[in-house]
Amino acid sequence: MSATDQSLTSGHKHNEIQRAIAPQAADPEAAEAAEERKTDRWLLRRISSFLGEPPLEFVVRGGARVRPASAPVARVTFASRATLVSILADPWVRLGDAYSDGSVTVEGDLVQMLEVVYRASAAADKPSWLRRAANLAHRPHLNSLARSRDNIHHHYDIGNEFYSLWLGSTMAYTCAYYPTPTATLDEAQTAKMHHVCRKLRLKSGESVVEAGCGWGTLALHMARHYGVRVRAFNISREQVAYARERAVREGLAGQVEYVEDDYRNISGHYDAFVSVGMLEHVGAKNYPTLGRIARRCLGSNGRGLIHSIGRNHPARMQPWIEKRIFPGAYPPALSEMSQIFEPSDLSVLDVENLRLHYAQTLRHWLGLYEAAGERVRAMFDEKFVRMWRLYLAGSIAAFSTGTLQLFQVVFATADNNDVPWTRAHLYT
Repeated sequence: MSATDQSLTSGHKHNEIQRAIAPQAADPEAAEAAEERKTDRWLLRRISSFLGEPPLEFVVRGGARVRPASAPVARVTFASRATLVSILADPWVRLGDAYSDGSVTVEGDLVQMLEVVYRASAAADKPSWLRRAANLAHRPHLNSLARSRDNIHHHYDIGNEFYSLWLGSTMAYTCAYYPTPTATLDEAQTAKMHHVCRKLRLKSGESVVEAGCGWGTLALHMARHYGVRVRAFNISREQVAYARERAVREGLAGQVEYVEDDYRNISGHYDAFVSVGMLEHVGAKNYPTLGRIARRCLGSNGRGLIHSIGRNHPARMQPWIEKRIFPGAYPPALSEMSQIFEPSDLSVLDVENLRLHYAQTLRHWLGLYEAAGERVRAMFDEKFVRMWRLYLAGSIAAFSTGTLQLFQVVFATADNNDVPWTRAHLYT
């Protein structure tokens, strides 16, 4: 072989080696694609870090992916890099929005996926810089007289027909009480109403004021089964209209009065005060006002019950839910709820936590909601279907992981000595 041939052969080998160790130099498109995947993986890791490093696989459609060290519970796919960038600009809200508009999809059980996110977030040693920034980005809606009506209208006045598809026959939109794990939704809602009435020890002929009455179910139940007169306040026009029609239809309009007004305008004197599922919409700043109203309307033997979603420690509502689903909502810690009772010298008699009952209630609601998916889609659109699916699934996860609690607090006026000696009356 000539010197020239040897030189050519050596040159070819050198070129092959260069291409092998630096393919990007020979293929600009491949180099660009590799760089894009690197960027996408970095963005995926930021989202994983924001969520507390849950055991999930994160994927950009047709591109980069990030897998956990353990087997992933589910795969979360993002439509594009633009989706990732948009979410990272405001993760608390835009991740939920991206799921709602279909640019984020989940392969696997949605509830289980959200449960591992809640657990990972709670277990994180300290919040990431991204989470700290996101926490500062949102201010909750206020609950003034005017704003409260707007907040309630946003959630409750979207159509009674919609809610009737998945709340069951009772139309009760609060935590049920399951005497057995196999009880149906309707059985559990009826059991909850009896449970509340027994805690209040209602007697025939007594008067009850209800703050926030939903579609009127509890008021009708108290009147029908316990012979009391009820005055129920609610600022949802749709719900009040439904409740009034129902009271007439069931022959109870003479015992139950539905008032379309704010709880702050409650007047009169009553034997019992009850509020089931309204406190979440009151706002912590207004708790002393609620306590003064309860104390003012109760006589010396007065007693009351407040049933509310809560937390183990003060924390604001998840921003996406507060913005898209429940504006103005705030689930209090027991320490915050004390500001209802302490300033007005109301005595707390009993506290019960029904957290797992609410998780079960929500599972039943989600099952009925999914079964009615086509009808919901016809009423609204696909985005709405996905948005409310996320809300219901996320709520199951929040209660099953202990992120949210469900408190029932029984109280009485300080000088009321007609209080239960034991809890036997609850279970007879």
